[in-house]
Amino acid sequence: MAVPSNFLLFSASLLFFIVSPSIQASFRPKALVLPLTKDASTNQYVTQIKQRTPLVLVKLSLDLGAESLWVDCDQNYVSSTYKPARCNSAQCNLAKSKSCGSCFDGPKPGCNNNTCSLLPSNSFKSIGTIGEVAQDVVAVQSTDGKSSGKVVSTSKFLFTCGATLLLDGLASGVTGVAGLGRTKISMPSQFSVAFSFPRKFAICLGAPNGVIFFGDGPYTFLGRNIDISKSLMYTPLILNPVSTAPAYFEGDPSSDYFIGVRGISISEKPVALNKTLLSINKEGHGGTKISTAAPYTVLQTSIYKAVVRAFIKEIPGIPRVPAVAPFGACFNSKSIGFSRVGPGVPVIDLNLPNKVVWRIFGFNSMVEVKDDILCLAFVDGGLEPTTSIVIGGHQLEDNLLQFDLAASRLGFSSSLLFRQTNCANFNFTSAA
Repeated sequence: MAVPSNFLLFSASLLFFIVSPSIQASFRPKALVLPLTKDASTNQYVTQIKQRTPLVLVKLSLDLGAESLWVDCDQNYVSSTYKPARCNSAQCNLAKSKSCGSCFDGPKPGCNNNTCSLLPSNSFKSIGTIGEVAQDVVAVQSTDGKSSGKVVSTSKFLFTCGATLLLDGLASGVTGVAGLGRTKISMPSQFSVAFSFPRKFAICLGAPNGVIFFGDGPYTFLGRNIDISKSLMYTPLILNPVSTAPAYFEGDPSSDYFIGVRGISISEKPVALNKTLLSINKEGHGGTKISTAAPYTVLQTSIYKAVVRAFIKEIPGIPRVPAVAPFGACFNSKSIGFSRVGPGVPVIDLNLPNKVVWRIFGFNSMVEVKDDILCLAFVDGGLEPTTSIVIGGHQLEDNLLQFDLAASRLGFSSSLLFRQTNCANFNFTSAA
């Protein structure tokens, strides 16, 4: 849904220069860390920060591609350090806001005169609205990459005020979204400026627990105590010039992370696909993005059907059972063996530039939906989705993904289960 820049009472305000946010730090760590928990009822990955004065614990659903942190300001937002971003200010310019105006029900958080706004959205329900840009205190834990450390804070962290209606469909207790997208005001970008560390972050999704790192490695997990950052494979990040958010201003590029999947193989045999769907066209349609808002990988219909046919062909001796929605290919698990990396099914490879391969093993390609029933964990996305391949959360679990914003590349580990560890094994137990 493209939202015109004169939406509601706001008028277009073109801004022409870029500055860095003025964020004061009480301590400058080398990296930061946040815990992740998978919510069983929604399959969302939930984290938490402390925000405001006095500090309040805020639960957030993780949206890898969202442009900023947004929280519900309609209910119970109380803070002595809340400050709205005034029209034509450096903060509005950094946020690339194209709307500026007044709100006549204030002053209060989310409703002040002469302020700029963005379009916070809920990608889990594909809804968006308009919200005031503001700044406040945010506090998180530091890390040395091996364990969590002391809490540090930034005093002028930019975020967007969302409306209560945007909470529809979010996990219980969540009051906003942690946006890690490709913008100047995403959480990774602001933390890197605030604490002067590299413009990198890493996510490691798990069920039930995982972790987010802001900054460079080491990223060390218990078990064999290996630094995963030392053995990543890399592929370029691609910028989609057209926004893929539920609500956006005309002309905005996408804040989602796209990669250049060139083909799919099953048991190292190429799947016959319409290759034009793998590229991003001038309308911003097509290509492959990574998403924490999609619980399972979503494929355009022709790609989905080709993958399912090829997968079934490679396991002729495994009995099929009736499909269990939303999945289309399900099997009797009694006939499937298991290994360290999950069910013993054919590997699925995403073929990337420079002969790099993202290999998906049974743990990430299959899902147990009932006793003795395993389904191929891919979903039919329809004939004309905006994005042809959306790599979802289940396929990312127990894989570490590092997003290097400065170099515009993705580093990925493949399954950590091969290394006898997983995303739940980061040490959060040290005294902070």
